[in-house]
Amino acid sequence: METIIKEIQRTNIDEDVIGMAGVILKEGGLVAFPTETVYGLGAHALKEEAAKKTYAAKGRPSDNPLIVHIAEYRALEEIAVNIPDKTALLANHFWPGPLTMIFEKSALVPYGTTGGLDTVAVRMPADEVARAIILAGGGYVSAPSANTSGRPSPTTAMHVKEDLDGKIDMIIDGGNVEIGVESTILDMTVTPPMILRPGAITKEMLEEVIGEVTEDQAIVSDKSKEAPKAPGMKYRHYAPKAKLMIIEGETKEAVKAIRQVAFEQARLGYKVGIIATDETAEKYKRGIVKNIGTRENEYTIAQNLYRVLREFDEEDVDYIYSEAFAMDGIGSAVMNRLKKAAGHHMLRAEEITRLQKYRRILFLSNTDSSRGPMAAELLRNQELLQEYDIESRGLVVPLPEPVNQKAEAIMKSQGMSIADYKSRQFTEEDLDEETLVLAIDDRHKWSAVADYENIKNVYTLGEYIDDDRKIPSAYGQPLTEYGSVYEMMKEFIEKLAQKLNEEVTKA
Repeated sequence: METIIKEIQRTNIDEDVIGMAGVILKEGGLVAFPTETVYGLGAHALKEEAAKKTYAAKGRPSDNPLIVHIAEYRALEEIAVNIPDKTALLANHFWPGPLTMIFEKSALVPYGTTGGLDTVAVRMPADEVARAIILAGGGYVSAPSANTSGRPSPTTAMHVKEDLDGKIDMIIDGGNVEIGVESTILDMTVTPPMILRPGAITKEMLEEVIGEVTEDQAIVSDKSKEAPKAPGMKYRHYAPKAKLMIIEGETKEAVKAIRQVAFEQARLGYKVGIIATDETAEKYKRGIVKNIGTRENEYTIAQNLYRVLREFDEEDVDYIYSEAFAMDGIGSAVMNRLKKAAGHHMLRAEEITRLQKYRRILFLSNTDSSRGPMAAELLRNQELLQEYDIESRGLVVPLPEPVNQKAEAIMKSQGMSIADYKSRQFTEEDLDEETLVLAIDDRHKWSAVADYENIKNVYTLGEYIDDDRKIPSAYGQPLTEYGSVYEMMKEFIEKLAQKLNEEVTKA
């Protein structure tokens, strides 16, 4: 089958394209089109054979019900019975929009559309293109997400093409969608109404209109053996090809934990993806980091979630680690989709970070222009079992200065470089319980202890590795002396790496 692809502008809707889509739908064909949530795979909702085509194209289990999309409120009365009084209130506030409601179905709706259930899920989308297609296609269009079942939902026509090209009749390209996650699903057949899938219409928003609303526990569980009453409840959904793990906990701890697991996987040769935010993206130093949006506005996170998951597929990552997000507002929808995508694989950040004695290693010297930067660069080139921020500082640094040229020459001769480094002053901000301060010699250690009463975890480098030798300063000496300092420093750093790795193993 050759899939027809047509672009359409919301500001100037091409009626010929809409008409073509309508004909295909009326004849029992499949048309993918944009909605405000995600792209939907449209079929005539009142034709059993059209439903079968939908399940086949998506590879979707036939007990996973389809949502019937309508363009006019009066259409609801033809496909649903025993419609509760609260429905009109909800429709008045949230239709057209990202709210799906479940009712008892009328005989007009085939069981193929409802997944064998006696209920029908109904939504009136806000997208003008979507509503025009629904009307052109007969007024009742089932439209699950237009992707291969289980994969991240499509938020662009290109995503649809990747999954369904050659399997469906037509794709209408209306650009990027507005919201980025599927609609909220509210079961109106129970009292009080129950949310079966969270979305952009939140529990709080619903309760402002109709009072008490409950949430189905299946939202957070993947263990149900019951037939799903709404899309996305039972089966693994939204999943990238790579294994996805969500790291829960306070954001600062989550960043530390993700950095460590990403470090470990990269050390083993795996390609790692990280889902971060505006607030945290720059804190990651390894892996392919995707900025999903800002925590200040989690609607931006919802908009980008599926795009980011699909981009990781394109980049063939082996593992994806994601920060967790707030469980209120639209964050509930984001976390619901993330948990489904991860197969509910989650880990508390503290389970990782509690095993880490230090997160940062800081070498302390007098001017931070020779031995300190050399030590830091040598340690960065060691095989470590844990990720550390490795830095150096000086006790007397009036202004940032380049490193000593002879020190750089020696490092360069060994395949390393500190040429771009500028010396930095040791300050109160460098003191915390997660930082191991290693002074190059005794004078530096005791000077720091005298100047900073709150200093912790400070040792000389030799003291920490139990080596009594002193690393001399080569300042003012010929290049050969810098070479001798390098050789001794290399021995010390190798011992340090061994000790750090032993500490990680014991933890």
